[in-house]
Amino acid sequence: QVQLIESGGGLVQAGDSLRLSCRYSGTLSMYSIAWFRQAPGKEREFIAAITWSDIKTGPSDSVKDRFTISRDNAKNMVYLQMNSLKPEDTAVYYCAADQTVYPGTEFPLYEYWGQGTQVTVSS
Repeated sequence: QVQLIESGGGLVQAGDSLRLSCRYSGTLSMYSIAWFRQAPGKEREFIAAITWSDIKTGPSDSVKDRFTISRDNAKNMVYLQMNSLKPEDTAVYYCAADQTVYPGTEFPLYEYWGQGTQVTVSS
Protein backbone atom coordinates (compact mmCIF):
# COMPACT_ATOMS: atom_id res chain seq x y z
CA GLN A 1 0.00 0.00 0.00
CA VAL A 2 1.29 3.41 -0.95
CA GLN A 3 1.30 5.88 1.90
CA LEU A 4 2.79 9.26 2.64
CA ILE A 5 2.02 10.69 6.05
CA GLU A 6 3.12 14.15 7.12
CA SER A 7 3.47 15.30 10.71
CA GLY A 8 5.05 18.04 12.74
CA GLY A 9 2.99 21.05 11.72
CA GLY A 10 1.54 23.51 14.18
CA LEU A 11 1.18 27.09 15.30
CA VAL A 12 4.44 28.93 15.95
CA GLN A 13 5.68 32.48 16.20
CA ALA A 14 7.82 34.28 13.65
CA GLY A 15 11.46 33.34 14.10
CA ASP A 16 10.68 29.88 15.50
CA SER A 17 11.71 26.56 14.00
CA LEU A 18 9.76 23.43 13.10
CA ARG A 19 10.73 20.07 11.71
CA LEU A 20 8.21 18.38 9.47
CA SER A 21 8.33 14.65 8.94
CA CYS A 22 7.09 12.55 6.05
CA ARG A 23 6.79 8.84 6.61
CA TYR A 24 6.54 6.91 3.36
CA SER A 25 5.64 3.31 2.77
CA GLY A 26 8.28 0.78 1.80
CA THR A 27 6.92 0.60 -1.73
CA LEU A 28 8.24 4.14 -2.20
CA SER A 29 11.72 3.46 -0.88
CA MET A 30 13.40 4.12 -4.25
CA TYR A 31 11.23 7.13 -5.09
CA SER A 32 12.24 10.74 -4.89
CA ILE A 33 10.36 12.60 -2.19
CA ALA A 34 9.52 16.30 -2.35
CA TRP A 35 7.98 18.90 -0.11
CA PHE A 36 5.42 21.35 -1.46
CA ARG A 37 3.25 23.89 0.26
CA GLN A 38 0.01 25.62 -0.56
CA ALA A 39 -1.28 28.78 1.03
CA PRO A 40 -4.95 29.79 0.74
CA GLY A 41 -5.69 31.22 -2.69
CA LYS A 42 -2.24 30.38 -4.01
CA GLU A 43 -0.80 27.69 -6.24
CA ARG A 44 1.04 24.72 -4.84
CA GLU A 45 4.68 25.71 -4.44
CA PHE A 46 7.72 23.47 -4.67
CA ILE A 47 10.11 23.64 -1.72
CA ALA A 48 12.71 20.89 -2.10
CA ALA A 49 13.16 17.28 -3.17
CA ILE A 50 15.55 14.45 -2.37
CA THR A 51 16.33 11.15 -4.08
CA TRP A 52 16.91 7.85 -2.30
CA SER A 53 20.64 8.45 -2.86
CA ASP A 54 20.49 11.84 -1.14
CA ILE A 55 20.69 14.01 -4.25
CA LYS A 56 18.73 17.19 -3.63
CA THR A 57 16.76 19.59 -5.77
CA GLY A 58 16.22 23.01 -4.24
CA PRO A 59 15.36 24.45 -1.85
CA SER A 60 13.46 27.15 -3.68
CA ASP A 61 14.57 30.75 -3.50
CA SER A 62 11.70 31.64 -1.18
CA VAL A 63 13.04 29.38 1.58
CA LYS A 64 16.69 29.11 0.67
CA ASP A 65 19.05 29.35 3.68
CA ARG A 66 16.13 28.68 6.05
CA PHE A 67 14.75 25.25 5.06
CA THR A 68 16.68 22.00 4.70
CA ILE A 69 15.48 18.65 3.37
CA SER A 70 16.95 15.37 4.59
CA ARG A 71 16.19 11.68 4.37
CA ASP A 72 16.61 8.58 6.51
CA ASN A 73 16.14 5.54 4.30
CA ALA A 74 16.39 3.13 7.23
CA LYS A 75 13.33 4.73 8.79
CA ASN A 76 11.46 5.53 5.55
CA MET A 77 11.41 9.18 6.59
CA VAL A 78 12.02 12.51 4.89
CA TYR A 79 12.33 15.65 6.96
CA LEU A 80 11.98 19.36 6.34
CA GLN A 81 13.82 21.47 8.86
CA MET A 82 12.36 24.97 8.84
CA ASN A 83 14.19 27.76 10.63
CA SER A 84 13.52 31.48 11.01
CA LEU A 85 9.89 30.99 10.10
CA LYS A 86 7.96 33.94 8.72
CA PRO A 87 4.20 34.61 8.53
CA GLU A 88 4.40 34.10 4.75
CA ASP A 89 5.47 30.49 5.40
CA THR A 90 1.93 29.79 6.61
CA ALA A 91 0.52 27.03 4.42
CA VAL A 92 -0.42 23.39 4.24
CA TYR A 93 2.76 21.41 3.67
CA TYR A 94 2.66 18.24 1.60
CA CYS A 95 5.13 15.55 0.80
CA ALA A 96 4.94 13.80 -2.54
CA ALA A 97 6.67 10.94 -4.32
CA ASP A 98 7.88 10.51 -7.88
CA GLN A 99 9.60 7.51 -9.46
CA THR A 100 12.57 9.42 -10.82
CA VAL A 101 16.20 10.03 -10.00
CA TYR A 102 15.87 13.57 -11.30
CA PRO A 103 13.08 15.10 -9.19
CA GLY A 104 11.40 18.07 -10.76
CA THR A 105 9.76 21.12 -9.28
CA GLU A 106 6.34 20.87 -10.93
CA PHE A 107 3.63 19.28 -8.82
CA PRO A 108 1.94 17.37 -11.69
CA LEU A 109 5.11 15.26 -11.95
CA TYR A 110 4.49 13.66 -8.59
CA GLU A 111 2.38 10.51 -8.47
CA TYR A 112 1.62 10.15 -4.81
CA TRP A 113 0.72 12.70 -2.16
CA GLY A 114 0.17 12.87 1.55
CA GLN A 115 -2.78 14.59 3.20
CA GLY A 116 -0.73 17.58 4.32
CA THR A 117 0.09 19.21 7.62
CA GLN A 118 -0.81 22.78 8.54
CA VAL A 119 1.90 25.24 9.48
CA THR A 120 0.77 28.59 10.84
CA VAL A 121 3.28 31.30 11.68
CA SER A 122 2.04 34.24 13.70
CA SER A 123 3.70 37.64 13.60
